[in-house]
Amino acid sequence: MTLLLLTCEHGGHDVPSAYRHLFLGRKELLRSHRGWDPGALGLYRALRHHAAGAFHSTTTRLLVELNRSPHHPRLFSDMTRSLPPSIRASILRDHYDPYRRQVAEFIDGHIRHGERVLHISVHSFTPVLHGVARVMDIGLLYDPSRRTEARFGQHWAEAIRDQCPGLRVRMNAPYRGISDGLTTALRRKYRHRYVGMELEVNQEHTVQGGARMSAAITECLDRSLQEVLASF
Repeated sequence: MTLLLLTCEHGGHDVPSAYRHLFLGRKELLRSHRGWDPGALGLYRALRHHAAGAFHSTTTRLLVELNRSPHHPRLFSDMTRSLPPSIRASILRDHYDPYRRQVAEFIDGHIRHGERVLHISVHSFTPVLHGVARVMDIGLLYDPSRRTEARFGQHWAEAIRDQCPGLRVRMNAPYRGISDGLTTALRRKYRHRYVGMELEVNQEHTVQGGARMSAAITECLDRSLQEVLASF
């Protein structure tokens, strides 16, 4: 049996009260793509009814990056990297570790009972980065060396294209599926019965100030996911 786990690491740009002084005058930065993934939380909520488990965070990634490994140089941002080690340890203890632990505990519990876990991590990407336009609507990220991930990704891409022919879907773009991240870390921990995917949607499709994605792309992803889950 396969269960769907849905996560959203960059669902908001909230700053915990203990650290607000670090972000004074940084409202614009917090609301930019550097502070969160606009539209991702709304999409996550729209797809959540398919999932057996779902976890999300609305704490800004500028406090600590939940989608980076503990020793990654960009785990902390320019605002937090130079904090004393004890403060950074507190941030990890209070905000990073609990999130990653609950995701791992969900996977542990189901794999232990012989079930397979399909994990989809929901993200969005800025349409232009460093002056380069990203000419795509949806990216599906996975590890090409893992056949089950590659098969699921291809089937989902086909379902999206069939239902919404105008959408530009690319595989392992705008990032590589094997780059450092939560799914990559979980693949190392769970060699079997774990299928890790990242869904990336262009922020051009956001509405209501980034609160959600457009109805058209949300409905397309909802229908296509339902279709591919039925045959997975």
